[in-house]
Amino acid sequence: MLIFRPLNYADIQDLERLAVVSGGSMTTLPANRDHLSELIGQTQQSLRKEVERGEQESYHFVLEDTDSNRIVGVSGIDAAVGLGSPFYSYRIDEVVHASAEMQIHNRIPALHLCQDYTGASRFCTLFLDKDWRSLENLHLLSRARMLFMAQNPERFSPRTLAELQGPVDEDNRSPFWECLGKHFFSMDFAKANYLTGINSKSFVADLMPHYPVYVPLLSEEAQRALGQPRPDVEDIMCLLESEGFKYRGYVDIFDGGPTIEARTEDIRSISDSRLTQVRIAATGAKDTDNNRPWIMISNTKLLDYRCLMLQLDPKDPQLSPEQAAQLLVTDSDQVRLLALDPRELGHK
Repeated sequence: MLIFRPLNYADIQDLERLAVVSGGSMTTLPANRDHLSELIGQTQQSLRKEVERGEQESYHFVLEDTDSNRIVGVSGIDAAVGLGSPFYSYRIDEVVHASAEMQIHNRIPALHLCQDYTGASRFCTLFLDKDWRSLENLHLLSRARMLFMAQNPERFSPRTLAELQGPVDEDNRSPFWECLGKHFFSMDFAKANYLTGINSKSFVADLMPHYPVYVPLLSEEAQRALGQPRPDVEDIMCLLESEGFKYRGYVDIFDGGPTIEARTEDIRSISDSRLTQVRIAATGAKDTDNNRPWIMISNTKLLDYRCLMLQLDPKDPQLSPEQAAQLLVTDSDQVRLLALDPRELGHK
């Protein structure tokens, strides 16, 4: 059984393993024990904190295989970016150059360094072990955190964003970085990615050109990379777009990958989820019962938040004693349900 729960200190070794096997592909999951310990500490402190309005809290969750007690995935939410240190993006806007005498005007796309997302919540650090990569597990790992937001709306911003990694070649070189970023730093893309993961994006952004960068001056390869996700995160982008996230012309300052956003209350898994009571029965929900729809079910706890994906009757949700124990609920407790479209999970 796979269960989604908050990250805790006992997970440090498994978290280090995930950071290593990610191969540096995740800026927010560097192979650095001190940083990973800080992720755990921030999560535990944030969960214990009374919050009226989300600020610098950070929540990270893991997907645990309860049969092997192994952590197979991690995902996170930052309550509000840019409050402790600047959060930079490039906004793609047109710059108009006009000559009244020649009766000519040109609209030229340009990259503007900005902090427009300051205060927004952010989905981050989504990584799933390759041996466990499936649409079902990806949906659980990503959308279970949305149910956490639905249960605790006061902890998050009215707007949520997600940064998706831009294209890199077989040597992990970013065409956007090679064309722009490397001219301002004496380091390669991988090192810049690592340093921003263990510190802050601001230390690099402070060295970036603050004047508009004209897109036509970039190489053709860098221009093609703008706003495009890395191939291995296209399924994550599709998932988030199905939740209502949209690309509005903002890109990452390092690799040019797309930043997508949504009004938090309009995220589909948040708006479509509902509270109900659960019953504990000897049979409960059976994973192989194909006559029942797929449901994401979470408890309503904070520090002990849990979420499962099961096939059960949404009108009369019944859990087995084992499932209830994993979810930390008892008979008649409130739970949050989200009905899933089987086609999204790769089922017919």
